[in-house]
Amino acid sequence: MSFRARLRLFFVLIVIVPMLSVAIVLFRLISDNETGKADAGLNANVMAARSLFLEATRRSDGAVQGVGSDRVLADALLRGDLPRARERARQLLASRGIERIALSRGTKVVFDVGHHDAVAPGRRDLSGFSGRRLGLLEASTTRAAEYARLARRVTGMEIVVGSGGRVLADTLPADRQAPPLPEPGQAEHLQAGDGSYRGATFLAAGFVGRPVEVGVLAPDTERSTNITDARLLAGGILLGFLVLALTFALAVSRSLQAQIGAFLQAARRLGAGDFATNVPTPGRDEFAELGEEFNKMSRQLAEHIQSLDRQRERLEQSMRRIGESFASNLDRDALLEIVVRAAVDGVEAQGGRACVRPADTGPLEEHARAGTLNGIGDAVRAAESEVLASGVGGEAEVGGAYALAHPLHGADGTGVVLGLVSVARRGREFSSTERELFGYLAAQAAVSIENVGLHETVQRQAVTDELTGLFNHRRFQEAMESEAERARRFSQDLGLVMLDIDDFKKVNDTYGHQQGDMVLAEVARILRESSREIDAPARYGGEELAVVLPQTDLEGAYNLAERVRSGIAGLELPLPDRNGTLRVTASLGVAALPHGEGEPRDLLARADAALYEAKRSGKNKVVRAG
Repeated sequence: MSFRARLRLFFVLIVIVPMLSVAIVLFRLISDNETGKADAGLNANVMAARSLFLEATRRSDGAVQGVGSDRVLADALLRGDLPRARERARQLLASRGIERIALSRGTKVVFDVGHHDAVAPGRRDLSGFSGRRLGLLEASTTRAAEYARLARRVTGMEIVVGSGGRVLADTLPADRQAPPLPEPGQAEHLQAGDGSYRGATFLAAGFVGRPVEVGVLAPDTERSTNITDARLLAGGILLGFLVLALTFALAVSRSLQAQIGAFLQAARRLGAGDFATNVPTPGRDEFAELGEEFNKMSRQLAEHIQSLDRQRERLEQSMRRIGESFASNLDRDALLEIVVRAAVDGVEAQGGRACVRPADTGPLEEHARAGTLNGIGDAVRAAESEVLASGVGGEAEVGGAYALAHPLHGADGTGVVLGLVSVARRGREFSSTERELFGYLAAQAAVSIENVGLHETVQRQAVTDELTGLFNHRRFQEAMESEAERARRFSQDLGLVMLDIDDFKKVNDTYGHQQGDMVLAEVARILRESSREIDAPARYGGEELAVVLPQTDLEGAYNLAERVRSGIAGLELPLPDRNGTLRVTASLGVAALPHGEGEPRDLLARADAALYEAKRSGKNKVVRAG
């Protein structure tokens, strides 16, 4: 076979075959990329729809709290008068703007009134004063059609809400029937009449243990059009490149035959790193000019490599300085983002991420990401699994993708893995220098995360009473001042409950201070569980507790105080010798600033006076301030 024939065969092998392979891969990547972009947008809208659903659930939480606090309903349930309870629930539907109320005990439905297409229920366990469980109360302020219309306006997508195989509501055109929804967590192509959609689903809690499926459907025509256009463009570019490569190969093949040997020898020396070698350039033709350019390129490449070495040295020094600054950073998420970006840039990775445990024994959660993990996710997970199993840094290779992972250990010497930092890239293994630099950054990040945890612990301890877990006196005063100012600014009510354990000194004198501490802790638990998230329960001093109640009038403060008093009266605490139980009571005083008018010290004084009036008039009672 002649050299020309071998050159043509070589051209087929190194140009045509790879280009066909590239075309196949490129067409697949185009499809995957467009599908990925469509799915990313769809997932973002799914998250928006989920947020709207959670917001509706939070509104329902307020409704179910109001229903659960209704005395008429409570009395009917305690007496076992279910018809009266059902009738009261119907009255509450109309009076409080609630769409559906249900009470169940296990799988048994006690009553269920209102619209059965209501979604996003709030829940509350109902119990009698004796501790007997009355059932699970659920209430919703949102109907499926109302939620679907809102989600449609926010996301711009079609919404389908279903439960138990039945469609509760949808925003599809009237001539299109809602298709079966895909499994949660998966995006699928759906067909609704003559409409083509890309759909995804998430599950949410519904009434009486029946889950609600919410489907988000995006039109799929744009994705198909983009794939076709991109493939045509890529195919045209590849075809043009093929024609150009073929023409050039035919033109230069004849001139290569005479001097190919000398060039091949010089090229081999250059490939070995000998940049001092010059390609011979006899004559004054184009081939000689090519040789001169080749020699010039060789010199420039040598200079460029030296420049890269100097730049890498500066980069490593800069990375080490950045790593040393991590130790003083107290923003965990910002710190992790810096760690991942620095690691990805420092080792020239395609992408990376940082995962941290929210608690010492909890699962790892991703907190930061840099670059992209497309095509390298399996390698990252394999490296992370190796680190979790061994507790030390590790690496993995999956399908041509190389990954590094390093644990973030605590500074207490226990070896507990607080989190992981991982990076990966395709086609090139990490060098020992890159592995060393990556390990250094991860070690510095671990120290910083430990400092963040210590800082948060100190902040929490500074405002928390150690025995009860409630706010301390200083934090109580701060809450009083800030909430009074907020109530004054927005003309809102502000309530205050003061609590004192009856005959607490007698408990300490009779059973000892350890028993007294147990009583304080249990009473604090009742107060904390009876309070809302926006309330500020605190240990005011000794056996005296208090809770600041934003947006609460005198009657609301009284109702909370009465629940707390009943809960404390129902406590049965074991005695130190386990021979019998101890029961305690508490006296409570409540006061309020209507529309925020008044001073915090006056509110405190009136609540304190009401408390001592409760103690003087027989204890174990709640007294409103005059």
